[in-house]
Amino acid sequence: MNIRLAVKKDVPDIVSLLANDKLGELREDFQDPLPKKYYDAFERISSDPNQELVVTEDEYKKIIGTLQLSFIPYLTYQGGIRAQIEAVRVHERYRDQGVGQRLFEWAIQRAKEKGAHLVQLTTDKKRPKALHFYKGLGFTDSHEGMKLHLV
Repeated sequence: MNIRLAVKKDVPDIVSLLANDKLGELREDFQDPLPKKYYDAFERISSDPNQELVVTEDEYKKIIGTLQLSFIPYLTYQGGIRAQIEAVRVHERYRDQGVGQRLFEWAIQRAKEKGAHLVQLTTDKKRPKALHFYKGLGFTDSHEGMKLHLV
């Protein structure tokens, strides 16, 4: 299994992963050809030094997982850096095989390399298996998260 930064040609595979669940199919617009808005978003992400969109491949170079790692500098914690993990997906055929574990090990190590003092994530309350997985990795539900959708 290989974990690497995503490149433009990976965008359709990433969006396919994002759209392949009950929540994702409601918010993504996965079609062929893929709408330009996804490529525009990829360009914004890849040009931002505080963003890392990664994929993991199987032995045949097929993309089987993805996540986005964001580095957030702020004044608290004496000018610390917080790493935020979002958009985690593993292809359904590869779940429960250690792919997610490897992605998180990579992300946590990368956060340490960038000098982050903590790694955080959010998960939808409608994903209890994901919550259980994150707790198994050592994440704690120490804060109450809130969102305000603007669109």
